[in-house]
Amino acid sequence: MTPTIELLKSHRSIRKFTDQPLSRALLETLIEAGQAAATSSHVQAYSVIHVKNPDNRARIAELAGGQSYVATCGAFLVFCADMKRPTEAAERTGARVVRGMTEQLLVASVDTALMAQNVAVAAESEGLGICYIGGIRNNPQAISELLALPDQVFPVFGMCLGYPAHAPDVKPRLPVAAILKEDRYHDDQAAVEAYDAAMQAYYQSRKGGAKATTWSQNLTPLFDTKLRPHMHDFLVARGFEMK
Repeated sequence: MTPTIELLKSHRSIRKFTDQPLSRALLETLIEAGQAAATSSHVQAYSVIHVKNPDNRARIAELAGGQSYVATCGAFLVFCADMKRPTEAAERTGARVVRGMTEQLLVASVDTALMAQNVAVAAESEGLGICYIGGIRNNPQAISELLALPDQVFPVFGMCLGYPAHAPDVKPRLPVAAILKEDRYHDDQAAVEAYDAAMQAYYQSRKGGAKATTWSQNLTPLFDTKLRPHMHDFLVARGFEMK
């Protein structure tokens, strides 16, 4: 197993950080590593907001559901899907730009996720810890106003970065048998049931206290309620009309 694969398989979300700051040079190096990710048609449909203002970070922590580590990590980034830059660049060449296509939303979202994951891996290779913050989509309009995001740009997720102050256990993933399917899709219920047992054992033994639940049970909040129903209207209002 190569060091790169070992690093990837050792990922944990870090929510407690030391006071050691990130240097600007390191932050820029991480962003450059992010930019090296694959991008659809070389569009590079993303922007990253480095939130430095303490009051803004505290406000984002609140808007994201009271996640205090947003305010206390070494650096906090908001990764934004950005179709403003590429559409305006094309328009300046004389192109008759069509905005609001669903494919543009998908391209920008996928580009942003790929770029962010490169940043995450690069950060962990430098001894940093990271934690994605999807909670910023709880209040995307307020986040957008706070960060002065224009139309055709929306916040996809945040990322806490910093030097770890704890070492949580690596959380087990679904078995490869559930994910890797040969030639066609096939049912994976047996693999999921085995994974539920493994996750229950993990929760009962991990550092920081016991938790009696399974992976399947943890999915309940995602599917027994309408999760973030405001996102459709918000995206349409931002210019992502999904035509």
